[in-house]
Amino acid sequence: MTAGDARGPIYRDTRDLTPFGNVHLQTPVRELAGSVGGLIHGVLGGRDAALIAVDGEVPRLKRMPGKAPKAVHDAIFTSREPERLIAVGRMYPGWAGLCSVMAGLLAYQHGGYLRASELLQRGLSIRNDDDANQYAATYLTRVVTRVEVAERIEVPVLFSQESVFLALSHSLRETGQLEAALQTVAGLPPSLPSALARCALAFALGRDKEVVIWTEGLLNSDDLSAALLLLRGRALRRLGARAKAHEALKEVLRRRKTDVVLRNDALTDRALLVLDNGRKSLNPRDWLRGRPAELETFEVIRKDINERRLWEQEWENLDGK
Repeated sequence: MTAGDARGPIYRDTRDLTPFGNVHLQTPVRELAGSVGGLIHGVLGGRDAALIAVDGEVPRLKRMPGKAPKAVHDAIFTSREPERLIAVGRMYPGWAGLCSVMAGLLAYQHGGYLRASELLQRGLSIRNDDDANQYAATYLTRVVTRVEVAERIEVPVLFSQESVFLALSHSLRETGQLEAALQTVAGLPPSLPSALARCALAFALGRDKEVVIWTEGLLNSDDLSAALLLLRGRALRRLGARAKAHEALKEVLRRRKTDVVLRNDALTDRALLVLDNGRKSLNPRDWLRGRPAELETFEVIRKDINERRLWEQEWENLDGK
């Protein structure tokens, strides 16, 4: 399915196991707490935040033929900058693609989105040796990348197709390449994180109908689905389908455990719907009668204009006399 296709929902993941961890919603307070927590973790002897993130301990390298595996392994898990990985990739061309991808993920972790997009694209374009692919499948399964799939929403992703392509898509988004970012995630397997990334990009590009089709039938089962429903409500609102937009926002608010950030956004969007409709009532039944409030407003304005014109004509007649 290409980015422009709109055949149906894109969020139903049938896999028993996925590479995704629990979603994180960023707020100024949480960002500060996260920074303090990272500092304390470093003082207590945890893994350096400048190194590639790993879930658990760094795996020990078992014997593999040649010098390349040891050089690459050391570079991946001890490099603080992408340059060392790039240099190792040049020394061992059969491993250059993997080294560029890992350098790109390291640059992404440090917030260097332009560099990350260049390195990730380069790495994906280079064919790896079989040894490099076997190494990645064996030793990189616990590497974690925290990917921003939509504004303020991060998901930790284990090393996989999803982690690389979602990181690349976000990097392209940050550098203003929205269309390329959307194409990057279009081929990923169905899942809530990839669906959120895709719908956020489509919404930014004004493709509201696609967002509505892709989220059809979605229920609020967790914060990722709630974020998708928020996008669905906003897309429906821009399309003028206010009653359906209200239903989407109502579903966001239905689940009490929905993150307070998402609930506040839903309440704000619902208030904007009321303003759009020109009514003080939140009852969607009032919205199914067309747009009476707006028409009434136009009639009042038209009546005032006519009255003023009659008054001006009478004044001119009096002045003439």
